[in-house]
Amino acid sequence: MQKIIILDFGSQTTQLIGRRIRELDTFCEIVPYDKYPVGNDDDVIGVVLSGSPYSVHDPEAFHPDFSPFVGRKPVLGICYGAQLISHTLGGKVEKADSREYGRTHLETVDTQNPLFKGFDNHSQVWMSHGDTITAIPDGFEVIGSTADVVNAAFYCPAGTRFSTFNSPLDSLSLARPELSTGIWAVQFHPEVFHTLQGKELLRNFAVDICGSRQEWSAASFVDTTVAELKGQIGSDRVILGLSGGVDSSVAAVLLHRAVGSQLTCIFVDHGMLRKNEFRQVMDDYRGLGLNVIGVDASDKFFADLKGVSDPEQKRKIIGRDFVEVFNEQAKKLIAAPPTAPEGASCALLSGVQGIVPPSGGEGGAYRWLAQGTIYPDRIESLNITGKVIKSHHNVGGLPKEMHLQLCEPLKWLFKDEVRRVGRQLGMAEHLITRHPFPGPGLAVRILGDITREKVRILQDADDIFIRALREHVDTDGVSLYDKVWQAGVVLLSTVRSVGVMGDERTYDHPVALRAVTSTDAMTADWAHLPYDLLARVSTEIINRVHGVNRVCYDISSKPPSTIEWE
Repeated sequence: MQKIIILDFGSQTTQLIGRRIRELDTFCEIVPYDKYPVGNDDDVIGVVLSGSPYSVHDPEAFHPDFSPFVGRKPVLGICYGAQLISHTLGGKVEKADSREYGRTHLETVDTQNPLFKGFDNHSQVWMSHGDTITAIPDGFEVIGSTADVVNAAFYCPAGTRFSTFNSPLDSLSLARPELSTGIWAVQFHPEVFHTLQGKELLRNFAVDICGSRQEWSAASFVDTTVAELKGQIGSDRVILGLSGGVDSSVAAVLLHRAVGSQLTCIFVDHGMLRKNEFRQVMDDYRGLGLNVIGVDASDKFFADLKGVSDPEQKRKIIGRDFVEVFNEQAKKLIAAPPTAPEGASCALLSGVQGIVPPSGGEGGAYRWLAQGTIYPDRIESLNITGKVIKSHHNVGGLPKEMHLQLCEPLKWLFKDEVRRVGRQLGMAEHLITRHPFPGPGLAVRILGDITREKVRILQDADDIFIRALREHVDTDGVSLYDKVWQAGVVLLSTVRSVGVMGDERTYDHPVALRAVTSTDAMTADWAHLPYDLLARVSTEIINRVHGVNRVCYDISSKPPSTIEWE
């Protein structure tokens, strides 16, 4: 399959480059800057060099060997990538008089160059760099300038030979006619929303310059992955940990299509899900034809969280307990796999001491652990040196004696692609459009320690808010819930607020409503919800939720704030 390689130099927007290229129905892979697939790149049709937090002159800056791909594959350098190209091939990069950051416009643009085909005059772009390119290498030509940046975009045609290098490079690789390809570089960021024609630029590069056949789609992914899963798993059984979220649910349905009742899912309730969510999700899974074991382990989680108020400690306890509960159930499945007649079932367990295998199932022993890991999880788990700096949130830590192999059917997908695959699989829309929800659940939306009563207060308030968003349908027929990226309620359990209800003074907790709009969660703006909706929600929460006497609305954006409070 055709693919574009994105070499990651540590930019915060590297994933965004990948998403934008995937939106062009073109597969791409993000790899550390020094992990280009040398000798295994026949399917690589182009290379993108990402931005970086470093200057090319910093001692810790990353300087890869260009020879495996420059001159052999079309190359696009973005921001640091553009400066690296200039610096490496004989140009000059110097510190700018002032940091070039924010919106600007291309004063001149060569629309005859294939990279800028279809561009408008004075097209808006987004700059973000402290250095600037003061001289481009010999053989390059400027194809775009802003009022302050002469070398905003530049290009080197195929077949050019370079004589000056600031790092090792096989110059002959740029002079072989049968392998020679061009080099493009832009100091702005085409991947961000503020570059208004950024998608056109990336389309020009991926499709027109690199020759993408645009074969990457949800339908092609489902067909290919189902066939691969059948071959990978064979007659073995699979265990999958469900969270109720989009990723694990889509992974379960995809696996079920491939191996049917050989799949058994485990859904652990830690007691901090949304109101009635455990039962509702179990009903949804039953409707999807899945074999699911639902485990109510809330007593264990609440006991271990007693008196803990530090948010990071809460996360660690919940993560540890989840793995313990999941492992206990998985071990029992491995020891006694279900052999009942085929058919979907959802078994509900109270506590963690026993297991009732669901009806249905065929095949051999349990040999696979499936996870809803998606591509950003894997990218975030590695920094650009290849060392683990953050473990992803999916089920992990299974004891070695269980001898399970890992199966991650969504490991190449971004979140929006997961939703497209879910629709392709025929899943209900309310399962696909569920808002992101933190793994520790409402525990990190309660400021302070966790008790069942605090969770009850927050569940009731959250249910009123989310229901109001779902019920408010605009004139375009779309609900506010579907227009908002993420919404929820935060309980300020460490704060008491004075109020008056009837003839009595109250001394209860405030809650904060939080709703944001976003396209990728890297940045987010507070949702401008109608005042009348906020008023109705506030009145209903105060009147119906015992323990709350004040409702606030969080109007902070990300950055500088984060979406979650903890």
